[in-house]
Amino acid sequence: MNKNTFFAAAALLAVLATPAFAQDGMKTKSDDEKTKTKADGMTTKTKMSDDGKMKVKGKSDAGDKMKAKTMPRKGEAMSTTNSAITTTTMSTTTTGGVMVGGAMMTPDKDIVDNAAGSADHTTLVAAVKAAGLVETLKSTGPFTVFAPTNAAFEKLPAGTVNSLLTPEMKPKLTAVLTYHVVPGRYTAGNLTAGQVLTTVEGETLTVMKNGNGVMIKDAKGGMARVTIPDVISSNGVTHVIDTVLMPTK
Repeated sequence: MNKNTFFAAAALLAVLATPAFAQDGMKTKSDDEKTKTKADGMTTKTKMSDDGKMKVKGKSDAGDKMKAKTMPRKGEAMSTTNSAITTTTMSTTTTGGVMVGGAMMTPDKDIVDNAAGSADHTTLVAAVKAAGLVETLKSTGPFTVFAPTNAAFEKLPAGTVNSLLTPEMKPKLTAVLTYHVVPGRYTAGNLTAGQVLTTVEGETLTVMKNGNGVMIKDAKGGMARVTIPDVISSNGVTHVIDTVLMPTK
């Protein structure tokens, strides 16, 4: 477990403890909106708004810091009884992650495990499995992956995706997918206008810049826009794109 995740968990446990009672080794001060708790070497400050959103800040005696936000999921509300939180179904955002397809992508997971959580990348994940590339993309790397969304695959001619997923089309599917993978770790800040990237498939991609935005040009002249940059994983970085890149082969 990385440090941010540990302290986020510790802070949330402190928040979910009943503030009306002082537990062993725990000191708590609170008013209607704010709570300050010190326990197990961690000082945690929380602030609750009327709509159920909560901000959490924590600092350990060693000087480590964390920040987190929690909010009720859609359709669910926070309720309190005797100052204790009785409904605790919340989504949590900690520093160091990027939200993609309704899920938090975190640096402690590899590229495949992060992508598997995204509701916007189910087609890509299915294709990676069909091509037998899961273990490759879970290896040390590092890799830079340009990850087309489901909507990007839907822009292909009708029947293309279903055809690529058939066993006899595995070599072509593998070529298309590996054309989206570049050896090395390239964040958006490392990508420059006119830069040529050699893919795992063997052909190249060209980086284009439009203001602060990044575009990727494929071997056929097609253009994909990076919609979410710098999704950091343990073995590389992923950039979400809106168009499938196509090699010439």
